[in-house]
Amino acid sequence: MKMIFDVKDKPKFGQLIVFAFQQLLAIMAATIAVPMIVGNGMSTSAALFGAGVGTLVYVAFTKAKSPVFLGSSLAFLGSMAAAFGGGVAVGLGYVGLIIGAVLAGLVYVVLAIIVKAVGVNWINKIMPAVVIGPTVAIIGLSLAGNAIGDLGATAAKFAEAKSVFTQYASIICGLVTLAVTMLCSVYGKKMGKLIPFIIGILAGYATASLLFVIGTVTGHDSIKVIDYTALTSLFDKISISSFIAVPDFTFVKAFGSFGSITPAYLGTIAVAFIPVAFVVFAEHIADHKNLSSIIEKDLLEDPGLSRTLLGDGVGSMVGAFFGGCPNTTYGESVGCVAITKNASVATIICTAVEAMVISFIAPFVAFLSTIPACVMGGVCIALYGFIAVSGLKMLQKVDLDDNRNLFTASVILIAGVGGMVLNFGNVTITEVACALILGILTNVMLGRKKKEDK
Repeated sequence: MKMIFDVKDKPKFGQLIVFAFQQLLAIMAATIAVPMIVGNGMSTSAALFGAGVGTLVYVAFTKAKSPVFLGSSLAFLGSMAAAFGGGVAVGLGYVGLIIGAVLAGLVYVVLAIIVKAVGVNWINKIMPAVVIGPTVAIIGLSLAGNAIGDLGATAAKFAEAKSVFTQYASIICGLVTLAVTMLCSVYGKKMGKLIPFIIGILAGYATASLLFVIGTVTGHDSIKVIDYTALTSLFDKISISSFIAVPDFTFVKAFGSFGSITPAYLGTIAVAFIPVAFVVFAEHIADHKNLSSIIEKDLLEDPGLSRTLLGDGVGSMVGAFFGGCPNTTYGESVGCVAITKNASVATIICTAVEAMVISFIAPFVAFLSTIPACVMGGVCIALYGFIAVSGLKMLQKVDLDDNRNLFTASVILIAGVGGMVLNFGNVTITEVACALILGILTNVMLGRKKKEDK
């Protein structure tokens, strides 16, 4: 697809700020979800700062040729929990996060060295379009449940709800967000076509606010799907700290605990983090293959897989030093590039800077936290759907009348959609990784048989 802004293009300053904010909204939910899930006092604003720093490192290593944002990796949730497990002191747990991220990043550095030495042709051989296409589709489809769950339209959400009206109010807000996003993307003029997510989120937020007012006036609290507590609590006592707040950086919380490291704890961290890095490596390749097809430039060749791996690995180390979360390239960011047709790396750089600045501005962080999950669910339907469809588009030139290709694609799709997951202690092989591994094995196994002449 033809980009409105190509990789090297630089939008005007005002546009750049707005485009970057849209990217930030796209990656926000998942980035701050990781520290919220892990708990133990981890800071969402620090994770946001770490993601920004990590992205700048990635951009530097990739020579500003790859337009993607790095955010907190969900794949390391189990690993991060292990750092705090077994009655470990909180300070030592933060030390574990830093050590774990460094070990995982070093895996990427080693892989980058290997790739630099032997090239990337082996990647194309074991991961042709029939393998990588369905795998990219699975990345989007595996997130579908999260989008619909946030929308409030799953059976589980209805079962949990105190009132069915709460669910219907959530669905209305999410669908308004989705509808406005789609309409702006398809029929929008100039800026409207370039910032459909911002307009969609504002429309969903306005709808939720309207329902809040109606619920307050009529006494029907069940339709209040927005919570302003995070904002109002800031103004209970006006002070500088109400507006400017330094994030609780990981290295600060870890300070003074490094002397408590034992060989057993170090081994636990190594076992928890290193294997997951190999799993995320597979997703790294899938993301960059997908992004390459969108911007019509092979990122595995230029800037090269070795550079993207170094950027991801070192960026993850640096990001975790500040935010505690190992980072990874985000499918949400790739989806945003595809839908808005804005592949400008300048936008990604500005997004990283905005993330770092916003992490210090308490009212802004509080405002972002008040965006209802159902509104983000509406946006994510479009984002995750685009990821899935972009993967399926890679299959267009694949001969699916050939049973070798048919079986390979089928195995990947069913393993991924079915949610095949393997657990080995603290190590979780995600459905995307399982699907990709099975697809590679199937393709290699069936590839031994020469195609019969017709």
